[in-house]
Amino acid sequence: MKFGPVPIDEAEGAVLAHATAAGEKRFRKAHRLSREDIAALKAAGVAEVVAAVLAEDDLGEDAAAARIAAAMSHRNIEVKPAATGRVNLHAGASGVFTVDAGMIDAINAVDPAITIATLPQHAPVEKGQMVATVKIIPFAVAASLVDSVARICAGREIFAVNAYRPVTVGVIQTVLPGIKPSVLDKTLRVTEARLARSGGRLTAERRTPHEVAPVAAAATALARDNDMVVIFGASAMSDFADVVPAAIERAGGTVVRAGMPVDPGNLLVLGTLDGKRVVGAPGCARSPKENGFDWVLDRLVAGLEVTAGDIAGMGVGGLLMEIPTRPQPREPAPQPARSALKVDIVLLAAGRSSRMGGPNKLLALFDGEPLVRRTAGRALGSKAAGTIVVTGHQRERVRSALGGLEVKLADNPDFADGLASSLKAGIAKVAPDAAGAMIVLGDMPGVSSKDLDSLIDAFRRSGGHAVVRASHQGKRGNPVLLPRSLFAAVAQLEGDTGARHLVEAEGLDVIDVEIGQGASIDVDTREALEGAGGVLQD
Repeated sequence: MKFGPVPIDEAEGAVLAHATAAGEKRFRKAHRLSREDIAALKAAGVAEVVAAVLAEDDLGEDAAAARIAAAMSHRNIEVKPAATGRVNLHAGASGVFTVDAGMIDAINAVDPAITIATLPQHAPVEKGQMVATVKIIPFAVAASLVDSVARICAGREIFAVNAYRPVTVGVIQTVLPGIKPSVLDKTLRVTEARLARSGGRLTAERRTPHEVAPVAAAATALARDNDMVVIFGASAMSDFADVVPAAIERAGGTVVRAGMPVDPGNLLVLGTLDGKRVVGAPGCARSPKENGFDWVLDRLVAGLEVTAGDIAGMGVGGLLMEIPTRPQPREPAPQPARSALKVDIVLLAAGRSSRMGGPNKLLALFDGEPLVRRTAGRALGSKAAGTIVVTGHQRERVRSALGGLEVKLADNPDFADGLASSLKAGIAKVAPDAAGAMIVLGDMPGVSSKDLDSLIDAFRRSGGHAVVRASHQGKRGNPVLLPRSLFAAVAQLEGDTGARHLVEAEGLDVIDVEIGQGASIDVDTREALEGAGGVLQD
């Protein structure tokens, strides 16, 4: 293939390197020029084009990418059609991705013109997720190079999605004096959520003293009726002869590995009993945050063998994100005084007021003041360090109503997609040193600055780790204050999913603060707004 300026009289069959105009007609990049195209370009006064001229043994980028993808052997993979020199490959099932790294390296060493990129080894994937992509860099590549890649692919599986199986799991939780039943109950909820993502289910639970004999007896009973047994010790393993590994052996099982080079997750125990897998979960597995337990569990549920050597090889990449609620963090981070923990308010004011039938409820007047300005003023009058107002629908009118207030504005052009888009736009503007963000709805006229301060005070007393939620007579309401540890999860929300989903899914401690009727009064309808003292404006 030759690349560069080509006289227009010699350009038939060449592939354009750049979009090129011929009068009102425009040829896109990578367009192969026909005789008619040449005539149109010459008529427009174009003397030469920058293009690629293919040799007889060259394959166009799409044909080359498609041939390479067709030569690959794989499982549970869907191959998409070639486009712009690329073939994307997607998971045909949810499971764990495995890849022959040697084959990938060999393909990428053939020539820089041919590339393949994949997800990491043992990455958990969802059905439909892209797992690999073949990309041809230039507009064409020699057929001999494609043939070399095809030979590398011959006879071996290059990658696969190992589909999750619907396993049944029995759980043992040991008990010591002082351990709260609420901790054990939360552990069950977190474990059920972990299994649900792969189609598994928790079928039974046994709570025993933290002693070898009762744990061994419970493991034996649960192994008979389940595919896997998971043991949560009330006390972390401190020796390879401690309660959990000793109980596996007392029951007649084998300890495959005690301890793993993944943090959080160091204290995991893996064993077998009557042909079933037994996992001694590390303490961090009581949290929904990713830890070493997830790595082992996902592979087992996908039907993959996990050996002592496999676990020993998990150290590279095994330093995971710290879990803020961990009893003993790796390093004690310098903590600001609780009274100094900063909280920003994210005021959501982007909605369309669809139930109002036309007028924007946020511009309704309460005592002569637009509702959105009244709510923002109360936020500014609280102990919050800053106030961010997310606008979208009728943004100019809403912003005009806020004129003169010291608020930070966040635009949400995707407001019609649902609540999640506004949450993400607001959280993205929260100050880097803020410990949390209070989500305040713009249409709650009964929430005062004092109410907001009550939530902030409760958050500070928790050390900045708990979710704090307004309530009225025992029923949850709004606002909701989210700790910084949830900000990454907010970025993954889609559609009309709000903060309540995060509170329920992430398993953090929740503190309800009674603030009275204001926690449950919003003004979604004309009747509710007028009943609260508002006057709609056209």
